[in-house]
Amino acid sequence: MRIAVNTRFLQKGKLEGIGWFTYEILKRVVESHPEHEFIFLFDRPYDPIFIFSSNITPVVLQPPARHPLLWFLWFEFSVPRALKKYKADVFVSTDGFNSLSTHIPTLLVVHDLAFEHFPEHLPFKFKSYLRYFSPKFVAKANRIVCVSNFTKQDLVKTYRTNEAKIDVIYNGANDRYKPLNFEEAHTVKESYAQGEEYYVFAGALHPRKNITTLLKAFALFKSKQRTSMKLLIIGRYAWNSDEIQHLIANHPYKDDVIRYEYMQVDELCKVIGAAYGLLFVSLFEGFGIPVLEAMKCEVSGVLSSSSSLPEVGGDAFLYADPHNVQDIANQMCTFYKDEHLRSELINKTVAQALKFDWDRSATKFYESILKTLD
Repeated sequence: MRIAVNTRFLQKGKLEGIGWFTYEILKRVVESHPEHEFIFLFDRPYDPIFIFSSNITPVVLQPPARHPLLWFLWFEFSVPRALKKYKADVFVSTDGFNSLSTHIPTLLVVHDLAFEHFPEHLPFKFKSYLRYFSPKFVAKANRIVCVSNFTKQDLVKTYRTNEAKIDVIYNGANDRYKPLNFEEAHTVKESYAQGEEYYVFAGALHPRKNITTLLKAFALFKSKQRTSMKLLIIGRYAWNSDEIQHLIANHPYKDDVIRYEYMQVDELCKVIGAAYGLLFVSLFEGFGIPVLEAMKCEVSGVLSSSSSLPEVGGDAFLYADPHNVQDIANQMCTFYKDEHLRSELINKTVAQALKFDWDRSATKFYESILKTLD
């Protein structure tokens, strides 16, 4: 069988949610099935680290697809030609985009429909493209993978998608996320948080991540508690981040708010592992990989009560209304003051994290490919 895959999110040093899903799933599927040929479709020069084995044929298609017009050209002209040229039996797209111009069976991965619920967070040209084409992409797909039950139900409700063609396959976390001992955690705190305990947020910085509300809640927390607790914010500035930058620069406790750029896994796993708690009060998530990464490190904290986050965090976290600064601050205070509760939550992260595993997900993903052909 020849399996063509949209791999345009495999970019060295820039893997985030969709990129990690693509990397971890494909690496396992490709290596487990040497009997099949995989055609990896890139939209720019690729790094050899993504060519996992000899049964991969890498292909670079023009133009680089990072703009609505270029998305259209890439998926509606370049991809169909490549599928025909390499005689693909199935097309797998891991980033929610599909080709409407091919008759080859398609497996589509949908991570979330945030652009439907929070269109104001995206530039006009991006949200317009996504809201117009995504229902068509979903309808065209022969089979769909969603990364959470929440996203599956959102698809059914928003696009009236047939539940029978949707498989739920969870994300996993890198094995390098694991608990740190006291000495390791102390070293990290000295290096990143001036030797103090800290709450941590990790992710791209844009409005949907609710960073401005988080920063306001941290200020309220600091005003209520006599503590040297820091807040580490880790991630690149993405779209519409001016307000976030302004609030970080002018925070009433700005000496206690420390921002770092995007970190590679080897560094991020230590920073999350040494944290007092995770703060992840995003407005909307299809999954929320940092939550699982924290649980793998046996770190609990405060999450948003919205979208998929309760499904992922289970009973191992405290939850707050993401729109309510007071509620978030109160939960931060509870997590900080009640050491018995915090210990209970940390203990629960172990069992909750076991529900998510890349090997298990890769096996289910291969089954979804076979169902697509059926």
